[in-house]
Amino acid sequence: IRNTPGAVWVFTFSLYPYVYLLARTALSERASQLMEAARLLGAPLVRRIREVALPLARPAVAAGVALALMETLADFGVVSYFGVQTFTAGIYKAWLAMDNRSAAAQLATMLLAVVALLLWLEHRAQHRMRFSTLRGMRAGSNEAQPAQLQGGRAALAVALCALPIAFGFVLPVLFMLRPLIGGWEELPWTSFVQWSRNSVWLASLSAALATFIALALAFSVRVRPGKVTRGVAQLASLGYAVPGAVIVVGLLLPVGWLQAIKPDTSVGYYVTATALGIVWAYMVRFTAVALQSMQSGYARIPASLDDSARMLGTTGFGLAARVHWPLLKRSTAAAALLVFVDVMKELPATLVLRPFNSDTLAVVTYQLARDERLGEAALPALTLVLVGLVPVMLLSRTLRQR
Repeated sequence: IRNTPGAVWVFTFSLYPYVYLLARTALSERASQLMEAARLLGAPLVRRIREVALPLARPAVAAGVALALMETLADFGVVSYFGVQTFTAGIYKAWLAMDNRSAAAQLATMLLAVVALLLWLEHRAQHRMRFSTLRGMRAGSNEAQPAQLQGGRAALAVALCALPIAFGFVLPVLFMLRPLIGGWEELPWTSFVQWSRNSVWLASLSAALATFIALALAFSVRVRPGKVTRGVAQLASLGYAVPGAVIVVGLLLPVGWLQAIKPDTSVGYYVTATALGIVWAYMVRFTAVALQSMQSGYARIPASLDDSARMLGTTGFGLAARVHWPLLKRSTAAAALLVFVDVMKELPATLVLRPFNSDTLAVVTYQLARDERLGEAALPALTLVLVGLVPVMLLSRTLRQR
């Protein structure tokens, strides 16, 4: 399985939710009424799917595919473990193994250009999604009822829906539980506590800082929606699309140049031996996640509330503290949770920029798996799975309530 088809298998069953969730949201909001209208006009189910549902879901599918492609390009753990030569693996090999910073910079630049192209395609697909909104119809209306499948069709539908869940979650977890249970007494519990403490500390600090920055940016865009504030917010939103390997090269190259010019500088120490460098990389990547959640929260706050508050003499910080904050608590909690989970499982930037003697769960999982110590790697890996289940359950609950 350690070849390109094996890596494709892993990526397929781990990244399909990007396409699934966007397509499901698009169809649940827009397709039910049109599918019902097509049924009343006599169109069979196959034709309704082909001519109504698929065209409506096409922009969402394109956006999901672009996101999955960006995640694949940014991945390091899977391609390194499976021996697949990609941009990210080449950047680390050129930097760490060959000590060729110029080659690493060239590869990082090419990777950034490819990601920028995919990001443009994703934004274009998202822009097209706005034109498929049904005006004058209630989204999520219960007028259209789902078709009830019977017999073999129902069994086939259940099997198809269970297949990605089985191969993407159930079977991997069961395979990890087997060596974990078998070697329970030999597991490094003391080291596991230290790895967990390092991961939780970095994730908590990064989540707090990213949420604060996102809240400040969203508030600035809300009260002063000028070109400068919108440009800064859009620039911050691009960070999540930048792979961790590119961020590492973009941070360490200037540090190396500065040390060559001024050898007695201590910048390199603060970047690589403390949490400054890794937290900076986390802010570049994951502030966009928090900002998206905060902007979604602000979108649900009517502008008339701001006008009423200003008429009563509340402006500036008072407006944020007394009007916006009570209405943004859930969005703020969601932003902090998403950043926390993303930082917990971040590998490429953490692998290079983590402080000395500060291994995290993601780094240890990769190192143990690389050394074929799969029984020991199961413990931190399952811990990351449990942490990642929290936002999944919250997202599933939100989708059921739509």
